Amino acid sequence: MADRSVRLKKRAEFLRIASKGRKVPCPGLVLQALGRDDADPARVGFTVTKKVGNAVIRNRTRRRLREAVRIVVTREQQLTGVDLVVIGRDGTRGRAFSALVEDLRRALRKAGVRGAE
Repeated sequence: MADRSVRLKKRAEFLRIASKGRKVPCPGLVLQALGRDDADPARVGFTVTKKVGNAVIRNRTRRRLREAVRIVVTREQQLTGVDLVVIGRDGTRGRAFSALVEDLRRALRKAGVRGAE
């Protein structure tokens, strides 16, 4: 995600999406999605808990998720009008990258995100 303006960074934004949004678990990640009433690009936030591992492992997991989102959300589907939170799981680290990308595509479809066909 090259443009930092489309990133979620504030805790309040994450909590709003967690409480009002739709949650879709997959083997490689958990996706939380909340629609907005605008045509601005999708905003995405990433989180990985300490259960996954130490800081090095969590950062590596987050980088894998960011790359999967960059491929699916910005390059393939160019989603708009939605806030997404991608949560890394313990299985994210060891999952094949192609399977991780497919998990994200499937989660977007299940969450009912517009433009995620």
